[in-house]
Amino acid sequence: MSILKKHTALEKNATLLLIASLAVVTVGGMVEIAPLFYLQNTIEKVEGMRPYTPLELAGRNIYVREGCYACHSQMIRPFRDEVERYGHYSLAAESMYDHSFQWGSKRTGPDLARVGQRYSNEWHVQHLIEPRAVVPESVMPSYAFLQETPLVVDGIKAHLVANRRVGVPYTDEMIANAEADMRAQADPDGDLSGLESRYPKAKAANFDGKKQVLTEMDALVAYLQMLGTLVDFSTYNETSGYR
Repeated sequence: MSILKKHTALEKNATLLLIASLAVVTVGGMVEIAPLFYLQNTIEKVEGMRPYTPLELAGRNIYVREGCYACHSQMIRPFRDEVERYGHYSLAAESMYDHSFQWGSKRTGPDLARVGQRYSNEWHVQHLIEPRAVVPESVMPSYAFLQETPLVVDGIKAHLVANRRVGVPYTDEMIANAEADMRAQADPDGDLSGLESRYPKAKAANFDGKKQVLTEMDALVAYLQMLGTLVDFSTYNETSGYR
């Protein structure tokens, strides 16, 4: 009873209640935040993850620029209905090189965390040109202009440097060959040895179907086609990590 009386006194005194609330929040914050300063990394590394290729990174920039994240999330929640529809739930490590991440919370369209390699390049191009031609109920606007817009190659080196400064492990070799790698990934008939050695599992293709010029459509499709393809979930144990 004495404890309740003391609590009543605390509730009736606004100043005392404010001080007590601040004390509780301060202690709780220290308990949750302080340990993070002693951890080198809060994200468990997962085998297969690598930085984006220059072409994929350019495509991601276009994805963000056009606001695709407003209608498509990139985070599969660990619930049965989510996993059955989209695939294995998202791992934190899959977004470790994203600045900023594209998790999202609203879905006008489906989640895209595992969209890579589920459809052909031609499907993606047609979907971006005229969404209702392949998804009749779609409310997505047309992005046909991407196929007619040349991709700006100049400056990609600086973008890789900027990403390295915030923790993405781009090497000097990757930065020096950024422009060449960007063009190589869109030309499957060229020499891909350098690209593949620097970016394992990088898929090279004529993504937009046009060989004359490297376009923003090439970059965006390249980005979409790699989403969710780097981690081999057949070797992943949901309770203890990799076998």
